[in-house]
Amino acid sequence: MSETPRLRDVEAFPVEHEGRRLVALRDPAGYTASVVLLSPALVEIVALFDGERTIVDIQAELTRRHGEIVPRADIEQVIEDLDGHGFLDSARFAARRAETDAGFLRAASRPACHAGGAYPGEPDALRRAMDGFFLHAAGPGPIDGAAAGGAPVRGLIAPHIDYHRGGPAYAWGYRALAERNDADLFVVLGTCHAGMRDPFALTAKDYDTPLGAAPTDRDFVEALARRARQDCFASELAHRTEHSIEFQAVFLRYLFAGRRHFTVVPVLASFAHEALAAGRSPEADPRVPRFLDALGETIAASGRRVAVVAGADLAHVGPRFGDPAPLSDDELARLEREDRAMLQAVEAGDAGGFFAAVAADGDRRRICGLSPIYALLRTLGPMRGDLRHYGYWPDREAVVSYASVVF
Repeated sequence: MSETPRLRDVEAFPVEHEGRRLVALRDPAGYTASVVLLSPALVEIVALFDGERTIVDIQAELTRRHGEIVPRADIEQVIEDLDGHGFLDSARFAARRAETDAGFLRAASRPACHAGGAYPGEPDALRRAMDGFFLHAAGPGPIDGAAAGGAPVRGLIAPHIDYHRGGPAYAWGYRALAERNDADLFVVLGTCHAGMRDPFALTAKDYDTPLGAAPTDRDFVEALARRARQDCFASELAHRTEHSIEFQAVFLRYLFAGRRHFTVVPVLASFAHEALAAGRSPEADPRVPRFLDALGETIAASGRRVAVVAGADLAHVGPRFGDPAPLSDDELARLEREDRAMLQAVEAGDAGGFFAAVAADGDRRRICGLSPIYALLRTLGPMRGDLRHYGYWPDREAVVSYASVVF
């Protein structure tokens, strides 16, 4: 047991359980499926697990605050419990992570790790659920096979919220893709929720789904990595449990399996929030323009019919995300006004204007899809978008907004 316990970079959020207000810890990187609930007294102890204070230091600080000594054995039990669940940065966790990472890298494909949770894992049940997204009162109606006229769809911003919360919103964008799209290759840009050291992460692994694999275009991936002049696979492990691309892969299989052969290029992105926090341009890191330029060049050189899809939610507000109180009706109305104003730059195909709109208030609404949306707009260039649907999951403790925009 470490004398200086350190809590990993995990997610903490308030919950109500059996009438008590607690704090939940969850691992966004997916190295543990456990969710640990902490009482206020335990939160105070765990907040001192900074990797610098010893157990004696922690005892001393708690004594200074409350005038009572917390027994060493009690603190050791907290350390043991958290470490056993994978929440501490320790030798035990390092072994867990190494084993998990090695298993992913050895695997021939990227498993459908959210099947049976965020969406049905059985193929027929999944198809029925996805059929229902189109027919739902909030959905766009069934796909019209006769509506194939007009300019082809070359880009799509779709949500990445769980299907049971935002399924009909996906359908608004994917109906257009089904009716007016001839692409045989889809570049899928996703948010990396756990963050990563590199601005972009590629993988050559196929994305498994309950409806069959969305095959990755390895030739395109390799050509893109060469042109980008950076290690595009250094953060490949970020693909292991990230859902933002998986949910798009499932929808693509639903639409085209048995109807059209297609391949995907899965790209996780994490650069725009980092730039925002540092007060810099989103392309101040030279790796960002190199990659985005390389993506455009590789699309042009491929000779393929290509569409670009961004799996991207919008605002994340409420106590679940660190705000002091649930949103009122007036605050929900303001959220929608601000989101729609921001989306005007998206519809205009203006990557810089979109970033500036988010930066104007310091990203107060926590726009989750900042990186993939910017990357899509930058890749498509001056192409007009059409906002097909805007909505939000109406849990005032955790409001997540999303949109479907077709280019």
